[in-house]
Amino acid sequence: MFAVLKTGGKQYKVQAGDVLRVEKLAAEAGDKIQFNDILMVGGDALTVGAPFVAGAAVQAEVIAQIKGEKVIHYVKRRRKHSSQRTKGHRQHLTLLRVTDVLASGAEASGVAAATGTADARRAAHNAEAAPAAEASAKPKRAAKAAAAAQE
Repeated sequence: MFAVLKTGGKQYKVQAGDVLRVEKLAAEAGDKIQFNDILMVGGDALTVGAPFVAGAAVQAEVIAQIKGEKVIHYVKRRRKHSSQRTKGHRQHLTLLRVTDVLASGAEASGVAAATGTADARRAAHNAEAAPAAEASAKPKRAAKAAAAAQE
């Protein structure tokens, strides 16, 4: 059985036992994660999602957080001014081993969903901002009301 999953803006065709290098995910080595954005599940019968297959998932175990190979970007500008620059970059990646492909029943598996680091930062930021949103829209007025209540 195989599945086509979407993560990090890319699509991967996987089956149980495959090792993948995907964009960095918010998980530690040894964690078990689940991808819920499944575009297609194949095997005995082919199921194509519109856009995702309902109830399907791919479970994987995080092996390590790694960096990709270095990409060199050489920039040479304008003649006669010797303006040149070398820029390098190593992409952060997550190394995964696919453990299971589920055609259905993904909701009841109890495995944490895979989220990228940007999604994790956004969720943490929104969780911090939630108590502040409950406070009054006018902070000076709220401070005066709290001071008056203490007196």
